[in-house]
Amino acid sequence: MAIDEEPRWLDDDEMAAWIPLMGTLIVLPAQLDAGMQEVAELTQFEYLILAKLSETQGHTVRISDLAGQWFGSLSRVSHLIKRLEGRGWVRREPDPEDGRYTNAILTEAGWAKIVATAPHQVELVRRLMLDHLTRAQVRQLRTVAERILAANVPDSELLYTVPHAGRGRPRQ
Repeated sequence: MAIDEEPRWLDDDEMAAWIPLMGTLIVLPAQLDAGMQEVAELTQFEYLILAKLSETQGHTVRISDLAGQWFGSLSRVSHLIKRLEGRGWVRREPDPEDGRYTNAILTEAGWAKIVATAPHQVELVRRLMLDHLTRAQVRQLRTVAERILAANVPDSELLYTVPHAGRGRPRQ
């Protein structure tokens, strides 16, 4: 937008959608973190990393791929992996295919943690969000979220393409 151009102000419908969405984006992550801390001593972000590892072949993912897929900066993910490693849930090893990369590998203790935590996490998601929506609204939410992600996140299909989609259970 050029400096002398008038901003494309939100109309009433857009504002009516934007304000509650912003509230959701502020409130929901805090509630998810609090709920996960209470039942599993994990943040939602930590849970998502463990869950992603539990869903992959060999429970192994390059740390750089985790960061690139949807989890943020390499530095942030590396620090998180180090914390999870300190708790015994993940270990780091050089990638045997290319030693320039480091893999995050879910340990047996990490597998046990994700299996024990998954039922609590899915119940939390239901209680905080899904139980308040109709099936049609859940489908609409998916469509809207996918569209927003596709417009803003490269390779956003990686965000919501999970092997156990629909079942909510980690894979052995």
